[in-house]
Amino acid sequence: MIITDTHTHLYSEAFDEDRDDMIKRAIAQGVSRFFIPAIDSTYTKAMLQLKQDYPNHVYLMMGLHPTHVKDNYKEELKHVEEMLASRKFYAVGEIGIDLYWDKSTLNIQTEAFKHQIQLAKQYKLPIVIHCREAFNEIFEVLESEKGDDLFGIFHCFTGTLEQAHKAISYNMKLGIGGVATFKNGKIDQFLNEIPLEHIVLETDSPYLSPVPYRGKRNESAYIIKVLEKLSDIYNVSLKDIAKVTTTNSKKVFKI
Repeated sequence: MIITDTHTHLYSEAFDEDRDDMIKRAIAQGVSRFFIPAIDSTYTKAMLQLKQDYPNHVYLMMGLHPTHVKDNYKEELKHVEEMLASRKFYAVGEIGIDLYWDKSTLNIQTEAFKHQIQLAKQYKLPIVIHCREAFNEIFEVLESEKGDDLFGIFHCFTGTLEQAHKAISYNMKLGIGGVATFKNGKIDQFLNEIPLEHIVLETDSPYLSPVPYRGKRNESAYIIKVLEKLSDIYNVSLKDIAKVTTTNSKKVFKI
């Protein structure tokens, strides 16, 4: 059973004490494909080291996270451009708009989001979207950029059924993680109305641990709890959930 974690920050400082053991735990559970989103240039070195250490398991993205779109965002976008030109990446991400932490940067967040979508199109790569309290703003950008060359994953999807259908209409898979196991997560109430072909699995580790680990550090091995929840929701075997969601990830990332 091959399980794909389409979104995990394995380079996070939260794993500095036991990174290798944590990755080995995940691999032992069948999680053998890790897709690594970028945040900003300060993490690039650690990301490249991860790829070097686990060349057969780790697949890197490149991008500028919306919460890190600051006064120096143009320099950061230049770094993204230089990295995309220098080596193979499997997506532009994570990118998007986050209005939970700072609404004052909406304009430059939107500019950075659009610019990185253009880079993804240039390199024929998927995008991985971060959206927090910004569905309308995200959809407005996607509407302006829609086309066969726009595709990817709506990471950590926490919207409504209507918003799920809208995201899918823009060639996005829905990234489903620990939130699906939360009592107040809500998405578990309608997920079975979304065909499994539109779903990929993720942890967003070290964040958003699934029940029963909620409130603790998340890690990729815990994706099993998400798998079990989706098995209940869709009433299909763990093996089938793993197979379909991994196939979906291959369609997105082309590997």
